[in-house]
Order: sequence, then C-alpha cells, then structure tokens
Amino acid sequence: MALEDAKTEIDGAFTRRDPRGLSYENAFAGATSFLRRKYTKDLNGFDIAITGIPFDQAVTNRTGTRLGPRAIREASTLQPYDPPYGWDFDPLGEFAIADYGDLAFDYAKVADFPDALQAHITGILSQGAASIALGGDHFVTLPILRAHAEKYGPLALIQFDAHSDTWQDDDMSRIDHGTFVYKAIQLGLIDPARSVHVGIRTTNPDSWGMNIIDAPEVHETGPRAVAEKVRAIVGDAPSYLTFDIDCLDPAYAPGTGTPVWGGLTSAQAAAILRGLAGIDLKGGDVVEVSPPFDPAGITAVAGAHVATELICLWCWTRRGAG
Repeated sequence: MALEDAKTEIDGAFTRRDPRGLSYENAFAGATSFLRRKYTKDLNGFDIAITGIPFDQAVTNRTGTRLGPRAIREASTLQPYDPPYGWDFDPLGEFAIADYGDLAFDYAKVADFPDALQAHITGILSQGAASIALGGDHFVTLPILRAHAEKYGPLALIQFDAHSDTWQDDDMSRIDHGTFVYKAIQLGLIDPARSVHVGIRTTNPDSWGMNIIDAPEVHETGPRAVAEKVRAIVGDAPSYLTFDIDCLDPAYAPGTGTPVWGGLTSAQAAAILRGLAGIDLKGGDVVEVSPPFDPAGITAVAGAHVATELICLWCWTRRGAG
C-alpha cells in the first residue's frame, strides 16, 4: 500500500487493494493483522499465509501462549514501514502475503485439536500458499508437520529451542509439547539425520539421531559458524523451521512458559536465521510466546521479528528459483 493510499484507505487489513507493498498506517490504530497484511481466507494469488494457533493446553509448566498470536500480530505493526533490515530485497513488495486469521477450534474438545490443526494447514497448502504459523505452545508443530509431510515427504527439521522435545512417548494420542519431536521421528515426518536443534541447554539423554548445536556452542563459535553447520546438515532437503522463543535467553524473551538462562541473544538468532538464506524452506512457525509473563511486550516483539525472518527465508529461495 503506497503512502498516498494510506491517506484515503481506512484500515488496509480489510480494504487493501494490492496485497504487495509496505504499509504506512498508524501502528497504534486499526486491526492488528500481521505486518498490516490483508485478512483473507481466499489465498488465490497469495504466496504466504500467516495464521495463528492460539492453543496452550499441552504445556508442562505455565500457560498463556494461547494469547501469543494476538500479541505477535500487535508487535508486528511496528515493522511494515520499511523492508526488513539486513536483507537486500523487500519481501512485502515482491510477494503477496495474507493474514489467514486464527485456527478456530473447540477448547473443550482437546482430543479433536490435532486433526483440526492439520486440516487447517492442509487447507492453506492446498491453495498454493506457504504457511507461517504463530503459536501457541510447541505441540502445535506436530500437526503442522503432518500436513507438510503429506505434501513434501519427510522434512529436515530446524528447531531453535532450549529443550529438545524428544522425550519418549509412544502414546500418539497424548498431547504434550515436550514430545513432539520424538513423535515426528517415529511417524516418519522428519529425517533426524538431516535435522538439527539449535540453542539446547537442558538435559535429555536420548537425541534419537537428531543433530545438536547447543547454546554454549553458539556462544563459542558464533552465528556464522552455526549457520554454516546447519546448512551442511540440512543440505538441499525440504525443510521446516520451528522457533521456540525460549531459545532466546530470558533477558530477551521473558514471556515464555519454561525460561532457561544462558540462551541466545536476539542478535545471535537474527544472524543465524539470515545465514540460512538459500535453504529449501517449506514452512515455519514461532511458538511459546506467553504475554502474561511479559507486560512490556519484549517477547512478542522478538516473536514478530522471527516470523518476519521466516518470511524472508521463504521468499529468498523463491527469488533465486525465479
């Protein structure tokens, strides 16, 4: 939306005519669609759909991430005035990005949630758009991976996290954010040999074949070396990137359910993400943003920037392919 359009249009989240372009509306007013993109369920002609998954009934500690999508969207309204810094292109100007709204589900029928989420993501992918999801707790990644694996086959998983989420749990009906990677491996959704955890700093005795770049290694070797190592592990495999906000140190992301000290800085995370440009990213998510534990909104700001970087990574590869 051009600057002159902002003077005449009222709330571009509903009235935007061109899905491409920066937004110059007031950040303090209007609907809080992600990056002030247009709200729509019709993805014809759109490249990416941003969708919220307000679910937090799988946590082992503190709830509150059901409010994450709303907070991340609000924080994102501070960004759409300029192209993302550090990239040499404007994804909002070159690609059509929609806000697909949130998954609707019955909170009292928790057992129905996984199938509802998988169908929701399948609906996005079937319209030809990529999905970038805003969680929600980390369990949401498992149904999302199911939908992506149906379309692309087994994926390389890039997981930024303080926790590996590989605790053994062979009851596939259990809904637990600490076991989703184990289940994804057992279900054949991901290839652990081409998958990697980044930022781990909690103990889990079995990695089930996953590669690990823990937080001390990130601090010791630096973002560039970490990005190169991730790229070498993933190679040219179709990839999915999930970013648990507790990968960041609590100083940078206090609003999360299970904070752990010694994590990545926001600058390290940004540099690593940008160093992954060129991977075959099929989709991604940012999860575990819990606004009740961060009244200043610092964590939501970080989550909004991560989601924007996921958009940039997806767009970068498509620009090269074009």
